[in-house]
Amino acid sequence: MRASARSQVPPFEVMAILDRVAAMHEAGREVLSLCAGEPSGGAPADVRALASELHASGDPLGYTGPLGTAELRQAVADHHRRWYGLDVDARSVAITTGASGAFVLVFLAAFDAGDRVAVVRPGYPAYRNLLHALDLVPIDVPVGPESGFRLTVDALEAAVAAHGPLAGLVLASPANPTGSMVSTGQLAEIVAWCAANDVRFLSDEIYHGITYADPGAEPLGRGTCAWSLDRRTVTVSSFSKYWGMTGWRIGWALLPDDLVGPVDALAGNVALCPPTPSQRAALGAFTERSYAEADRAVEVLAATRRFLFESLGRLGWAPVAPADGAFYLWAGIGDQLGRHRDSVAWCRALLDETGVALVPGTDMDPVDGGGFVRLSFAASMEVVTEAVARIEAFQQQA
Repeated sequence: MRASARSQVPPFEVMAILDRVAAMHEAGREVLSLCAGEPSGGAPADVRALASELHASGDPLGYTGPLGTAELRQAVADHHRRWYGLDVDARSVAITTGASGAFVLVFLAAFDAGDRVAVVRPGYPAYRNLLHALDLVPIDVPVGPESGFRLTVDALEAAVAAHGPLAGLVLASPANPTGSMVSTGQLAEIVAWCAANDVRFLSDEIYHGITYADPGAEPLGRGTCAWSLDRRTVTVSSFSKYWGMTGWRIGWALLPDDLVGPVDALAGNVALCPPTPSQRAALGAFTERSYAEADRAVEVLAATRRFLFESLGRLGWAPVAPADGAFYLWAGIGDQLGRHRDSVAWCRALLDETGVALVPGTDMDPVDGGGFVRLSFAASMEVVTEAVARIEAFQQQA
């Protein structure tokens, strides 16, 4: 007997680094971790209060429907009216076990084995790995400094010319690891191209709400919901980033009519239902106080982002993605590699010698990532400031 070929995907490098960081902490070593995409403040107070009341109540917390409780589905629909001015039928909302659970269900419902699905490179590695595990064919579409690390229709046309017709496209805006965002006009062009070419468009909107307005730049708002352009698209989001609820494992998808039944059936077989305690507590995310808490956290992130961009000259990193949103700095370190062969070796030495944990770019970009790193500035300003000082000293010694 042997493990399946489809299971042969690389481990998620960020999680491996977090394991190493934990081991160093247990050994008494101080570590400044800038590797995880995890807001430092945690869930809003109203979410935590609901969870506390729930667990003290003696409620048995049994199964819900496969697509979640009616109350939470309606609350997500109302959230889309608040942020995007959209009228969403709660029956189109699927509550899932995080955004990751949504992608598994949608990939299964929307595509057949052997279908080609485009993903942006550099990009979130789990897209590619999940597609491979489901016997789908991920097609990398490279983006770089020339486009501001943003996807274009020309890049999609080039991917089709090189690999053949696509069945799907996954796009995050803001993106991980670059933080780049496409404008509403650019997104409309991409969505229209997908519709004209019979390509299922999946919009990862997990970082919506975490956006930054640079002086003189086009206002980005909270992000553009793909459903405002075409309701044949699928949108995926989560409570993890804007509300800081990573470990609660609760997310959602807006599904077009043809996918509601298939996703419902798959969800009931794969996980029976999303976690009931998280569903019930997540209702607290939609209070005025919770929105205000989350917006204040974004203001702190914006200040940390400004500090990082002001530090780039001293660090000597280039090229650097715009970080329009999310909380990542994607930067080239080719001129700073020194004795290290690539970003993997450089990050390993940085952690060993200074106690600063970054993510090498190879996980997000298997082709060019050896010259890049991803720095998560979701940690506190104090941690990021000290980490940058240690990185400067490390590079001077290299």
